[in-house]
Amino acid sequence: MVRRLRSVELDFAESAPVRLAFTARLSARPDAVFRALADEVAATPVWFSSVMAARPLDGGAGREVRLRGGVFFRETIMAREPGARYAYRIDETNVPGVRAMLEDWRLGPAGEGTTVRWTMAADGSAPFRLTMRWARPGVGRSFEDAMRNLDRVLSPTPTL
Repeated sequence: MVRRLRSVELDFAESAPVRLAFTARLSARPDAVFRALADEVAATPVWFSSVMAARPLDGGAGREVRLRGGVFFRETIMAREPGARYAYRIDETNVPGVRAMLEDWRLGPAGEGTTVRWTMAADGSAPFRLTMRWARPGVGRSFEDAMRNLDRVLSPTPTL
């Protein structure tokens, strides 16, 4: 069943009842990480194994993402700051109990690489909020794996 979620703004990343935030350091530069997140949407499954398919919508103003297990999201891009920030609001999903959701990717220089901070902000029914908090370790592992994979994808191949 498709659910239409409440529209939220960027500040929801700081005020949501449930916030899962994770940080990783990549050797790739912020501009390359940003391109992978925002411009090469269809390639997301290559490095984020929980994503089965992803495609841009509305000329890049939105996205549709399908996760393993049958979950889908239809999203609106809320912030697109090359090399610095990429955020999107989930407008529709088949996840039960969710009322509002936003994901915010913040990028910053870290030496020759990038610090990536990903915040998943959500609101929903009491069982949904409890499930999200309970899922934190698994979501964190998924993020860490994705960032390792992305770093490998973005690392230049040594020449002989």
